[in-house]
This record gives sequence, structure tokens and C-alpha cells, in this order.
Amino acid sequence: MIDFPEKIACVVFTPGCPFRCGYCHNPEFVLPEKLKEMKRDFIPDKTFFNFLDERRGLLEGVVITGGEPTIMKDLVEFCEKIKEKGYVIKLDTNGINPEVIALLINNRLIDYIAIDVKTSVLQYKSLCGDGAKGEKVAESIKVVMASGIEYEFRSTLIKKIHTQEILEDMAEMVKGAKKLYLQSFRPAITLDPKFSKHKPFSQKEVEGIRDDIFLPKVVHVEIR
Repeated sequence: MIDFPEKIACVVFTPGCPFRCGYCHNPEFVLPEKLKEMKRDFIPDKTFFNFLDERRGLLEGVVITGGEPTIMKDLVEFCEKIKEKGYVIKLDTNGINPEVIALLINNRLIDYIAIDVKTSVLQYKSLCGDGAKGEKVAESIKVVMASGIEYEFRSTLIKKIHTQEILEDMAEMVKGAKKLYLQSFRPAITLDPKFSKHKPFSQKEVEGIRDDIFLPKVVHVEIR
């Protein structure tokens, strides 16, 4: 009842991601060596679709998250099968594949999309590794905002990383958006252990960032 606004939904995780965000809290779904260790626990498609059949009338939707779902070659087919069973779909993505996002939207295969806006366009490789392309994320943002589909953007803020200049650039990336969620980074298990020592913004600092930087550019900004 948390991941899909106003819907009771299950969450399915897909393996693998081209990003290497040091502060990632799900390294087991990202790193190849971790995926190899848990491969025996992967759920077959048949089992998942049987799960959906058994929960007709109880569940309303499916959240597809990761990892990064848009790198899955059979994502379109997967969404089609879910839709055939009468469920609505929310997609969580880092925005790396605007072409895939546009295909899913144009074929009415997703009903809600959440894109992580991690940093400014120019800082993506620095924060998220060589597989990250800020211009692709910016393109995905434009595709979603022009689509008419329900959406949200969300940003995890790290005090040492997100400078005033970077935050202002991020606000420009989502200028005119309907909905943005901000959350302060919480030290925990991270892909890069050094990030567990980073200091988070205080609640008051995040409120200031919301009011001074993002609210002038975005219709609705909420702190999670």
C-alpha cells in the first residue's frame, strides 16, 4: 500500500543495473557477483503469473522495480502479460532508456512511472558510474512530462554530494513537473561502503531546499 499511490500492489524486482551509485541500498540487485549468488532464488515467470491469478480481486497493481527494469529485453512482453490479467502497472526507473519508456507509454503498458533524479546532467557519471548518462535521464524526464501519464520524480539528497549548484541544476531538469519527492540519504548498507559514513541533510535543511530551490520550479514537492 506504499509503492503505488492509491493502489494495493505487489512489487517485483528485476536483476541488474547499468548504474553504480555508491549510495545504492540494493546492491544485491545490481552487482553481478551478488546476482550470481542469489540466482537460485530467482522466481520463474510462471510462478509470478500464478501469484497474480491467485490474487485477483485482492491486488490492483504491480510495481516493477530493480535494479533497472528497462534493461530487461522482455519487459514489454512481461508488461503485456500483466495487463492481460487486468492489473495496472507502475514502473520505477533510473531513466537510462527513454526509448523503452516511450514504447511502454505509447503502447499503454504502464499507468504510473517514477524516475529517480539523482544529480545534475553533468554529474551523472561522477555519482553513478560510467554506465550513467545524464542526457538520457533528462530525455526520459521530458518524455514522461509530455505523455499525460501519471508520474513522480524523486531525489535522494546527500549533504556532501548535492551542492547548491547541483541542486539548482536538478530543479531545472524537472522544471514544470507536477510532482517531486525529496528524501535525505540515510546511512545504511550501501554499494560503496564509504557512503555509509556520509552525513545526511537535516529535516530543516531539506525543507529549505524544497522551499528555496524546487518549489519555484515544481508544482508539488513533498518530503519523504
